[in-house]
Amino acid sequence: MGIKFEKWQGLGNDFIILFDDIATSDLAIKMCDRNFGIGADGLFCPTESACADIGWKFFNSDGSIAQMCGNGIRCFAKFARKHNIINKDKFSVETLAGIITPEILDNGNVLVDMGAPVLDSHLIPVNTENPLDFEIQGYRATAVSMGNPHCVIYTDEDSETLAKTKGKDIEIDPMFPQKTNVEFVNVISPQRIKMNVWERGCGITLACGTGACASVVAGVKKGLINSTCDVVLPGGILNIDFRPDNHVYMQGSAKCVFSGDFE
Repeated sequence: MGIKFEKWQGLGNDFIILFDDIATSDLAIKMCDRNFGIGADGLFCPTESACADIGWKFFNSDGSIAQMCGNGIRCFAKFARKHNIINKDKFSVETLAGIITPEILDNGNVLVDMGAPVLDSHLIPVNTENPLDFEIQGYRATAVSMGNPHCVIYTDEDSETLAKTKGKDIEIDPMFPQKTNVEFVNVISPQRIKMNVWERGCGITLACGTGACASVVAGVKKGLINSTCDVVLPGGILNIDFRPDNHVYMQGSAKCVFSGDFE
């Protein structure tokens, strides 16, 4: 009998979810390996929580600890509800980024209150006095934390090409002492943007929920887009709503791919 798991994906951002609280850095590296393991962008499992309905433990595919994951939290919400770990459609989850509240909607999508964006340089963290507009490796950027650091670059260049060619170097730039996720964004209209991402600890992925949130926050702060915006990612579309209460709400899909036992 191996380790019982389910494989889930949110817009192609894929995850392994364990039924038991046994996730470790080494296990994440082994199970997430796309050649010798199952293959995924991250590994997580449910845990007990003293301050929320449920907690989770999350690791990136390289074994690093992730404070938060937007696509992952939607998958986690539906996993927990599917297996009656939680018996209600709206509940609180304790994460390293704070308490996050997902709600499973009638259409099967998950709406997540991602909380307020962090725009304080020391808390992101980023080594600049003006996180809303600074230069990094020849690009104008905005730094935002959605529980994890993001470097958002609005550009007229092709966002997909830039993510593949510039993302890795910017991830480890000394400007970000804890490294960073990197989003390259093209404006399609005030209500629609195209985003490609290089994720911290993962590399190129098909989607990033916290990155989509950070990109809309950055775009609104720069006066480039509306506060409610569709974010077009390689894996699909997320709807992001940066509301007057200063919270960012994300809506998108989450689907189970398969289940099994890992030897």
